[in-house]
Amino acid sequence: MESVAIVIMVLVCFNFLLKQTNRKPLFIALSAVVCALFVGLMWGFAIEQSKTRISDLIADTTLMLDIAVVMSIDVILQMTYCISAARIQTEGRLGRFAVWGYRLLRWYPGVLVFPVRFCLLVAVVFASPGVSFSLVAWSLAGVVLVAVPVGTYALKYLLPEKNIRIELLFLSNALLAILGITATVNGRTAVAGSSDVDWAALAGVALLVLAGIFVGTFIYKLKSNKKINHELHF
Repeated sequence: MESVAIVIMVLVCFNFLLKQTNRKPLFIALSAVVCALFVGLMWGFAIEQSKTRISDLIADTTLMLDIAVVMSIDVILQMTYCISAARIQTEGRLGRFAVWGYRLLRWYPGVLVFPVRFCLLVAVVFASPGVSFSLVAWSLAGVVLVAVPVGTYALKYLLPEKNIRIELLFLSNALLAILGITATVNGRTAVAGSSDVDWAALAGVALLVLAGIFVGTFIYKLKSNKKINHELHF
């Protein structure tokens, strides 16, 4: 279970740095400062924790289910950003609301990176016995301040094409969602299984899917006809 949590934390940090590659240097510097200040100022709360307490929290299925909700929302927002960015690059332009949504999601750093920084701070504090807690925290803050821009530009150097970075960010978030489901199960399922099939519910779902396909096809053909008529008039 702890191994899955560590992999999730690594993916969260990787996604954070990967998304920074699509931002301007000023915003990258601002993100680094915010992360560094968070690490430096949270040492008072970090010393109240322990490895045993964190292990107990990770093993708490109820808490993990609550965290899974936050993780799912975060992953959905990040994947929506990737889809919007891909649409802008392929279609050239979007509607007004879609553009505003894309701009807001560009500024959204993700909330999971802060709990991960806190866990890292706790691990470093308890791995440095005999050293001032504040010194350890602010030293780690200095490392974070340097690591964020260095890691961002290293990824940008390794992946110079923006399309590849966006696609990788999408796939990484998909993997994060799968690992989140694995972590929340924690040896048991959230609901009891059943071998009975509710045929009425299955038929209702099938009808909804067919209706969605029909409506989507109708809207697509309608837009295609309007586009063709518009081109013919010109």
